Amino acid sequence: MKTLPQVNAHPEDHCEVCGLSKVVVTIGRSMRVVAASPVMQRLLKRAALFADADAPVVIFGESGTGKEVIARALHANSPRRAAAFVAVNVAALPADLLESELFGHARGAFTGATDEKRGLMEAAGGGTLFLDEIGEMPLPLQAKLLRALQDGEIRRVGDTRAFAVDVRFVCATHRDLGDLVARGQFREDLYYRLKVLTLTVPPLRERREDIAPLAETLLAAEKQQGARFSAAALQSLASYDWPGNVRELSNVIKHGVALARGGEIRPEHLPDELGAKRPGQTPSRPRGAPELKTLAAAERDHVLAVLEACGGSQVDAARVLGIGRNTLWRKLGAYRLDASAATLGGAPGSALSARTRRG
Repeated sequence: MKTLPQVNAHPEDHCEVCGLSKVVVTIGRSMRVVAASPVMQRLLKRAALFADADAPVVIFGESGTGKEVIARALHANSPRRAAAFVAVNVAALPADLLESELFGHARGAFTGATDEKRGLMEAAGGGTLFLDEIGEMPLPLQAKLLRALQDGEIRRVGDTRAFAVDVRFVCATHRDLGDLVARGQFREDLYYRLKVLTLTVPPLRERREDIAPLAETLLAAEKQQGARFSAAALQSLASYDWPGNVRELSNVIKHGVALARGGEIRPEHLPDELGAKRPGQTPSRPRGAPELKTLAAAERDHVLAVLEACGGSQVDAARVLGIGRNTLWRKLGAYRLDASAATLGGAPGSALSARTRRG
């Protein structure tokens, strides 16, 4: 369980763009919200409108983008800021333990329950409960959460008494909840009960203006005397696609600080995946970056993908591609010739023929 004290920010600690406090407090330290990019500034303006509301908020975004930081910012700028912020990672706990952690349990509810225990919802009374990775919550527990959301009351595990709780729910997920609903892995009624206010945190590769100030902020948090970035190191950071987002950036900064030993952090102090050149080494393509193809190869892959999506019908595929049927027929003929020339026995060409039909 993680709870936060009240945030007492000075006027200068508030963002001039959205009005939110830029200081986010955790148990061990405080951090500043960085939003130099227009897309993050728009997100924070939207978050500022949500801060005073009591309705549930769902924060979407890839892993490591800083969804919990946004949740903490919402709490720190809400009327509930004087009460607790309680965070729980739904994916980190087994189903039985998660239910007891969230709702508490009565004495004797199960083997080892020698005392009555308050749950995290009670601990967050008057404040905010942050449910990280809500998409991983087991279906039976989703029904119990729905009741807490709808009626504002909970029942401890093994208890017959229900009691009211005053909690604001903020959830986060890197998954598509709508897709989980369609697959029967997330309750539809809970989905619509939670999805009142939504925020989507963009990945770091879509807000490159934030990379340098974030790096400087994270470097300052390391409290390493004399540590600084060279211009080449900052260029390496700016050029990388960051599949692990801000979490990966934080680890890269720690890596650089450790190797630079308090001096200037240069490209050779950064991890190999950032593409720093070393003697006898060619920079590698960043993880998550698309495979580089020729224009002809990219066109071929797209044509065949459309053809397959159309069930092999050349008529439908030509219409989707916006080309004539004869043009498509000639392209497919060229693909067969290329496949036959590149393989023994013509197996790929045969497979290509098998999945196409003229009508």
